[in-house]
Amino acid sequence: MYEAGKNEKEVLKYWDEHKCFEKSVENRPENKPYVFYDGPPFATGLPHYGHIVGSAMKDTIPRFWTMRGFRVERKWGWDCHGLPIENIVEKSLDLKTKKDIEDYGVHNFNDACRANVSNFAEEWKNIIHRFGRWVDMEDSYRTMDINYMESVWWVFSKLWNQNLIYEGRKPMHVCPRCETPLSNFEVTQGYKDITDLTVTAKFKVLNAKEKLGIEEDLYILAWTTTPWTLPGNMLIAVGSDIDYLQIHTINENGEKSAETYLVAKDRADYVVKGAYEIVDEWTGSKLAGLNYEPLFPYYKDTENAFRVVVADFVTTEDGTGVVHIAPAFGSDDYYLGEKEGVEFVQHVGMDGKFKPEVVGFAGQEVKPKADHSQTDIEIVKWLAQNGKLFSKEKIVHSYPHCWRCDTPLLNYLTSSWFIRVTELKEDLILNNEKTNWVPDHIKEGRFGKWLDNVKDWAVSRNRFWGAPLPIWKSEDGLDFICVGSVEELEELTGQTVEDLHKDTVDKLVFEKDGKTYTRIPEVLDCWFESGAMPYGQMHYPFENKEKFEAGFPAEFIAEGQDQTRGWFYTLHVLATALTRGENPVIPTDESLPAFRNVIVNGIVLAEDGKKMSKRLQNYPDPMIVLEKYGSDALRYYLLSSPIVHAENMNFSEKGVREVYGKVINMLWNVFSFYEMFAEEKAVSKINTVELENVLDKWIVAKLNKLIVEVTKSMEEYKLAEAIRPIQDFIADLSQWYVRRSRDRFKGDLEEDKKQAEKTLGYVLLTLSKVMAPFMPFVADKIYLQIKGEGTAESVHLEDWPEVNEVDIDLEVLENMELVRKISELGLAARSSAGIKVRQTLQSLNYTNSVKFSDELNSL
Repeated sequence: MYEAGKNEKEVLKYWDEHKCFEKSVENRPENKPYVFYDGPPFATGLPHYGHIVGSAMKDTIPRFWTMRGFRVERKWGWDCHGLPIENIVEKSLDLKTKKDIEDYGVHNFNDACRANVSNFAEEWKNIIHRFGRWVDMEDSYRTMDINYMESVWWVFSKLWNQNLIYEGRKPMHVCPRCETPLSNFEVTQGYKDITDLTVTAKFKVLNAKEKLGIEEDLYILAWTTTPWTLPGNMLIAVGSDIDYLQIHTINENGEKSAETYLVAKDRADYVVKGAYEIVDEWTGSKLAGLNYEPLFPYYKDTENAFRVVVADFVTTEDGTGVVHIAPAFGSDDYYLGEKEGVEFVQHVGMDGKFKPEVVGFAGQEVKPKADHSQTDIEIVKWLAQNGKLFSKEKIVHSYPHCWRCDTPLLNYLTSSWFIRVTELKEDLILNNEKTNWVPDHIKEGRFGKWLDNVKDWAVSRNRFWGAPLPIWKSEDGLDFICVGSVEELEELTGQTVEDLHKDTVDKLVFEKDGKTYTRIPEVLDCWFESGAMPYGQMHYPFENKEKFEAGFPAEFIAEGQDQTRGWFYTLHVLATALTRGENPVIPTDESLPAFRNVIVNGIVLAEDGKKMSKRLQNYPDPMIVLEKYGSDALRYYLLSSPIVHAENMNFSEKGVREVYGKVINMLWNVFSFYEMFAEEKAVSKINTVELENVLDKWIVAKLNKLIVEVTKSMEEYKLAEAIRPIQDFIADLSQWYVRRSRDRFKGDLEEDKKQAEKTLGYVLLTLSKVMAPFMPFVADKIYLQIKGEGTAESVHLEDWPEVNEVDIDLEVLENMELVRKISELGLAARSSAGIKVRQTLQSLNYTNSVKFSDELNSL
């Protein structure tokens, strides 16, 4: 029985004492680099199964290419900035708002963030070490270090020099708790289905008689899923070619309403949900120019407001066929309001609360996290009390939430600094074609479609703990200077700069050409910082210039499918921007992506298909699983699953246990058998051409075929396809070769016995090399006990076995396959006849066109 916990700890100790990881890097030539980018995690929580999947992939590929003769440096990194850290510190300090942070002191707050970024660093190190992943965690990079931040500033300045950076005012999703805008790809990470209250409000038309010749009171019906935006209503939009009805509703008693209502013809039945009488009908174009009474009194004097206008985005797919327009909330609303010359009104602050002039609601959160419908209910009550409510109902819809604090977001007009990603679109798409995606459908699918619809990236955050935007603004607001290095900042300010965080650089004011410059207050999106990791981790271009450029782009990265709109995307944008044009910032012959090969994994779910939850405790502790079955079994279980093809998997401890039994323990039993009968454990080379026994020829042919298959799949970055044949081979080795060779090991034919021993030893030694990238512990455990003199200190310091396909004895493989099928048929015949397996048969007749040798017949 293979004692996984005990054996793996012994191997770990051996690796540490002999510095095997360090030697695996140092022993390979510097001029043959294989560059791998490791996405930096936050050290604010313990590693989970998602991280373990990533670690399995990120350990397997580098081990393989190291054995292929490449120098594969593996540098760990820590993500230190941004909302993930800030939210934790706010909670620990009981800070509820940005004002609380400012009162506490930005310097004090940032010091607290700095102290909390490594809360779980030691636990991470312990788990990564126990898992057996080889990565340099001692010389790790941190996004908060000055060298890293300087490279981030350099990247930003190069985009600035290309006129790819601009300040703009646009409708964006903002987090009212964090009081900052978010990028479009951050927003996509936080959608959740929620139940919301919707309302159809009544807008009283003031000039119906003049415009339409109507004597009755006419109310326009407009539906919205965001009742809290109604106090900011400025316009009503209709479709120019949509048909609209003027109707009376009819109650259960057959009585007509005194009022008449305007609703799209195609939506009338849905909206009224009862009987109604048609009074008249118009197309939307005839309704343009109607004036209506403001729904709420707060902004009744707003210039050019409270009119009916036409808009091409109005449809009859839902609602009333009429759209209420609040220009401060939503792209369509904003651009229509701007086109119509409506005075801009924003009745909600960035903190998500009604402003003081919204009497009766002032100070209320419009979308409270605790009860997101609370304020909408109050709005609906007000409409009902004031005779302006037509109907209300609940709906379930997908709504965006903050990816870090889970607060409902608001679509809100605000200013931000942007990267002109739309200008890079063509190059982004071309560079995607140069990337090998695994699985390949991600290229044209999830990632490709995202690139087809790129938007400019809102890259500034109104926060505190992050790399500050390196932009200084003149006091008259007319000029800007973008700083690209510490040296440049020191020259401008005449001061020594030892830290680049907000609380430090905001104090640095300088004079230039008669103007005083101060830094703008925003910090960078932490996704910009992680996207700059290829440059930041090497302090490029201030250090390691030649080394970086020789290894760019990276050969390989791997992360979860959510990163197609996260880290994969930001890496892709920045690399494309830095390598485009006739004189690219990074000297390349053509525009390049940041990485050549990428494996995208799916999500690890609990066994019942639900999300893994600490609260529900619906998954086994990873460390307990490692102790019971070992890292090798867990690795094999994960790497052979659909998760390495971006598909989700339901984690089952039973599945790990089965791998332990059918792969690890079965192999160990073969090795134990070899140890028992081999006169010399140390394996010597054999001449496979001179093998005489058909079983020896067959297992060597199978081994060579395995090497070819695994090599091909690994070169294509197809991990599941590479690892699965290993289990099949181990089963063949145990259940056919060893079982059929037992008498040879125990027999008196000395030469045949020696040949069997040598063959099995050779197969185990070679198999240990093939298994090494996938199951590094048991591979080295076997290797270290049977390797001969003059060999490497570890299997991971060996070269990858090479085989030519022409050397594979296909005839032996085909014939043996046929023999095994005949054997299976014979077993099936015994079973159906009730004859025990150990009972000798007088004869077995079979029809076969292939003439077998006596050896094969004997099997």
